[in-house]
Amino acid sequence: MKKIHFILILVTLLFQSCLDDDCGECFSPPYSFAFEIVDKTSGENLFTNGTYNAEDITITDSLNDDEPITFTFISENEYNIIDISSIGWQTEIVDLTIAVSDTLIFNFYVDAERNTADCCSYTEYNEITISSSEFELDTETGIYIILVE
Repeated sequence: MKKIHFILILVTLLFQSCLDDDCGECFSPPYSFAFEIVDKTSGENLFTNGTYNAEDITITDSLNDDEPITFTFISENEYNIIDISSIGWQTEIVDLTIAVSDTLIFNFYVDAERNTADCCSYTEYNEITISSSEFELDTETGIYIILVE
């Protein structure tokens, strides 16, 4: 009888072992960077008014042999923006050149570090820089407004 109690206790302890993951699922994707290209004087979106065409956009990474970078052009209700969501999925540094019809619009530098803490993965941005153009950040939408002369 004592042997049966011992086996039952042993089996119970085995099934109650610490197989649970206290972390659960926690994942924070990196930011998506969105840019609106506007005329510095009038404030008009240069894609909306027809000055630029979305098909003429090129984005390359100068730190990676000018490799083309994946982006999305969002065009809805007179709202035309360039969205780059490929940065920060891994630790990386990118120095992007954004051009339209071979004309430099701006450079975009990002130093992103992918981390894990308290069971959650997230991206920490050590540096984000826009050069070769003036810009404003719309803090409500997170969209960078690039001012073109």
